[in-house]
Order: sequence, then C-alpha cells, then structure tokens
Amino acid sequence: ALASQLTTNSGTTRLELDHQDITAEALADALKSNCTVTHVNLGVNKIGDQGAKALADALKSNCTITHVDLRDNKIGDEGAKALADALKSNSTVTHVNLEGNDIRDDGAK
Repeated sequence: ALASQLTTNSGTTRLELDHQDITAEALADALKSNCTVTHVNLGVNKIGDQGAKALADALKSNCTITHVDLRDNKIGDEGAKALADALKSNSTVTHVNLEGNDIRDDGAK
C-alpha cells in the first residue's frame, strides 16, 4: 500500500520507516519513480543483501534522495558493493548510514 502511494505522491519528502520489520523490494520499485522523497530511514529492519541491491537499483535512477539510513539491517559485502556501485552514478546522495551491518573488508573496498 505504501509503495503504491509513493509512486503518485507529490508531497512526502521524508520516509521514517525504522523499526518496522520490513523488506525493501517493493519500496525500492516505488522510489525509482518518486520525485519528492529526499530522506529514507530504513534503520533496524530486515533489508539484507537482496533489499540493498533493490535499493541500489532505485538509487541509480532516483534524483531526489540525499540521505539513506540503512543501519542495523544485516547488509553484507554483496549489498554494500551494490550500493557503492549505484552511488557512482548518483550525484544527489550525500549521506549513507551503514552502521551495524555485516560488511567486511571486501564490501568496504
């Protein structure tokens, strides 16, 4: 329901969805076409590598998000690499919080 509303919503600028026990795939699809959201807080959810990859894909085409909070989401090296790759082509994101995830040296390179 939330994801479908984001595709047509023109007033929401902040998504505060921390501690909601959600995954990110549907939300990521909605963020691809949303042109108003600037802050996304998905801290302490169940994003994991698959969700991080979906969000990374959304960040490649989204041009309004500036802050992404993904702390404590069980994101590992695979998800971190996908996010890093997406940020190479995204010039609007200025802050990403990945604190408390399972990212090792390989994912931090």
